[in-house]
Amino acid sequence: MSGPLPPEWTLAVVGAGNMAEALVGGFLKTGLLARERLRAADPDPARRERFRSLFGIDVLADSGAAVRGAQALLLAVKPQVVPQAAAEIGPALGAGALVISIAAGIPTARLEALLPAGTRVVRVMPNLPALVGAGVSAYCRGARATGEDARRVDALLRAVGVAVPVEEARMDAVTALSGSGPAYVFYLAECLAQAGVALGFDPDTARQLTLGTVRGAARLLEDGDPDPAEWRRRVTSKGGTTAAAMTVLEGADMPALWKAALRAAAGRARELAAPPPGEAL
Repeated sequence: MSGPLPPEWTLAVVGAGNMAEALVGGFLKTGLLARERLRAADPDPARRERFRSLFGIDVLADSGAAVRGAQALLLAVKPQVVPQAAAEIGPALGAGALVISIAAGIPTARLEALLPAGTRVVRVMPNLPALVGAGVSAYCRGARATGEDARRVDALLRAVGVAVPVEEARMDAVTALSGSGPAYVFYLAECLAQAGVALGFDPDTARQLTLGTVRGAARLLEDGDPDPAEWRRRVTSKGGTTAAAMTVLEGADMPALWKAALRAAAGRARELAAPPPGEAL
């Protein structure tokens, strides 16, 4: 393979939401795909117009028309509309087409059952920081997807951050940890800023102090050496101010709370994966 993607490769994007926007932006910025090799579909006129203005690509209301003739499809719709989307695009898919799905919770076997026989499926769980090129995405192959398919998907995902292959049995856990994870960090920042206001800061100052702290801590963690626990120990002097705060947090049994939160998210992902009554697998 001379490059990560064949020069004749055309990718259709069904669903022009925020995550699709982040991914398409990355594909174009890194030059993985040229504009003429991309097209999209969405039922919302506002989203279609946004994609056209941002990327200068063809954006259609008819998903079947967008898919026809494409070698690969990025399925970027909400989980609950996957069956409807599959019914619309199925007749237009070419034989053995590659479908890259970012629909949360929908397993590859279900997609393979909904799409024409022979369709190759790779399931992906990206996250929102892909919007700024700092996403983390996990992916797994379906029964018919090849190693070459996986390499191409990996190349696409690395255009917007980090890509990690996982077993499909771990995808619900991925959803709970990294897929939903940015919300946990946002919530931490929200709580810190609110606590700062309670200590007497004006909201803008509390926000600046909070965001600067989160940004700086993340940069220290990026090297991966030392690990988060060691960084925490370095900041926490015995009998000091950080130790006083950590005593309160440790008393709340934060590890157990986080485990419960992620179990709840993973459980919801499994619920989303369940097909409605009457849908054959």
